[in-house]
Amino acid sequence: MNFAEIELDDDTLKFWDDAREFFCEHVTQEVLDEERRNGGGFSESLHLALGRRGWVAPQWPVEDGGAGLDAMHARIIAMELSRSGAPAILASTTLLPPVAIRMFASPEVQGEVLPGVADGTVRICLGYTEPDCGSDLAAVRTRALPDGDEWIINGQKMFTTGAQFSQYCFLLARTDPDAPKHKGLTVFLLPLDRVGVDIRPIETLGGERTNFVYLQDVRLDDRWRLGAVNDGWNVVSVPLSREHGIGDDEVDELLGGPYLAQCEQLLADFVRWMSDDPSTSFADDPSLRERFAELIVDVEFTRSAAGPAGRILSSELLMRTASRLCDIIGPRALLARGVDGSAADGAFEAGFRFAPGTAIYGGSTDIARNVIAERFLGLPRSTPRRNAP
Repeated sequence: MNFAEIELDDDTLKFWDDAREFFCEHVTQEVLDEERRNGGGFSESLHLALGRRGWVAPQWPVEDGGAGLDAMHARIIAMELSRSGAPAILASTTLLPPVAIRMFASPEVQGEVLPGVADGTVRICLGYTEPDCGSDLAAVRTRALPDGDEWIINGQKMFTTGAQFSQYCFLLARTDPDAPKHKGLTVFLLPLDRVGVDIRPIETLGGERTNFVYLQDVRLDDRWRLGAVNDGWNVVSVPLSREHGIGDDEVDELLGGPYLAQCEQLLADFVRWMSDDPSTSFADDPSLRERFAELIVDVEFTRSAAGPAGRILSSELLMRTASRLCDIIGPRALLARGVDGSAADGAFEAGFRFAPGTAIYGGSTDIARNVIAERFLGLPRSTPRRNAP
């Protein structure tokens, strides 16, 4: 790891100022309040504003609707987006399927979908997880049966975050139930306006909304199939690897992992609350100052991590930070937003509820540990013991 300082030229610093001003303008209090109320993980006004600047996919070429930025400038945008607190879950999942669309979709489908992804008018949710299947994607039960030049799809998906705002679902379905689990799968890009698609909300402990997507006799033209029939595992492997933090230069791996910004925000809320509340005296207590300093050191340590390691460390740090701050503050930290006497207007209570879910988003932290062991350390593939007690 190279910890040397990076010298930025004047043009890059000016770009950074411009990015900061952009998010200050578009991530309004109204946008943040709407996310707190509904937890949808998406702001259409912000997303379309990003699209107008080519910042939805900033490293895509200009001719493809992106901004043609290098990794440094794209990272600046990602950092400011994260620091702004803007809802951006759907914006990130939408950028996972395009690599498979480029590789496996027809030129007509590419031309229909990818320009809309770049300008923000097209969003794509992920149709992977199903009830009772957990993180084992090869166990999906949603069936796609051929019917002439069409497919008839039946089944259900869950945790399809952003489906209510999406035009397409990157759908993994079983097309050969008699084949080995990994061999009988096919991927489709499913338009969500089809008859038989029913999207219903799932409200989480963390105040976020995700979805069930029920599919009943959904008819889909074969042109929406990505890749060969029964070769879906190869099709889904690239976006799945990117979701797990394994990608190439086009994927912006935020140093510190995806949840470091929430940790920093909770610490900033704590400092602001102590400064604004005359009844607090934590600053005069050496033991509490030491505990708070340990959290700051943990944040700085986590800042040097990226990829699967950053995903694990930032998630675990967020859980630890939220728990310790609630312990330091006491009962007032557990009062919700809008309740009289709540610390920082419920920021700590909301953070405490949100943190545990981060251990399973985008694949659990245990999966990320397996990725590190197998892909980076070269260890044998993890195989659960059979007939374990």
